[in-house]
Parts: sequence; C-alpha cells; structure tokens
Amino acid sequence: MNVQSLIEPKVNPGIPQLSPGDTVKVKMKVKEGGKEWTQQFQGTVIGLRKGVDGGSFTVRRVSYGVGVECTFPFRSPLLRSVEVVKRGKVRRAKLYYIRKLSAKQARLAERREKLAEEKLSEEKLTEEKLTEEKLPEV
Repeated sequence: MNVQSLIEPKVNPGIPQLSPGDTVKVKMKVKEGGKEWTQQFQGTVIGLRKGVDGGSFTVRRVSYGVGVECTFPFRSPLLRSVEVVKRGKVRRAKLYYIRKLSAKQARLAERREKLAEEKLSEEKLTEEKLTEEKLPEV
C-alpha cells in the first residue's frame, strides 16, 4: 500500500521555488488562546527535505546571539507566504556546517544571475502594463 495514494497533494501557492542558501521571509499564522495573528520569520534556508508527505524546509537565523531554527512543511495551511529576499551562492545541498560558524562567518555570497533575470522580467511586466494603460480605447 502506498501512502501517496491515501494523501491528496495540496500545493501551497504562497511558496516559490526555494534552494539552500536563500534568505527568505516566512509569514505564518499563529494562534494562542483566542488570538490569531501573522508572525514573520526571516533567515537562511539550510536544508530542503522532499518526501511522500510533501517535504519541508529548514530556516535558520541568529537572534541575540542564539541560533534559532524552524522547520516548515511545504503543505502546511498555517504558512501564509514565503518571500525570497536574496539568493545565496552555495555548493552544498545541506548547509548544516553554518551551525558551527559565528554570525559574521555564516554570511553567504549572493547569486547575481537569477536576481538580474528576475529584475528584468519585473521591468518588462511593468513596461507592458504601462503601454497597455497608455493605449487609447477604440
């Protein structure tokens, strides 16, 4: 019997393509007692896990000198959105070695190619919108 046949996959549309080394902002829904709000967690993706249950990703940040890691399932309904702030240049699939480094040593170089492509595509979209708005209606 296959577990995947029992579970219907629900893809969360708020999660973009992630890779290790990316700096991300994760917005998640938090409930405590009768209150409910959206909380933000910003850090570096140190690992991705893919599996039958949809997989998960681990985000690490250093807060007041203490390393904090959170693991988020891809299919969680509590995830509001995930925004990629910058793309890191790494050559490993799992960045667990960052746990041993100090905050300044754990900084990663930034990948320029994808950022340039994303900015160009955004500029093209804005230019297309502007040209569509300027066209007179007939």
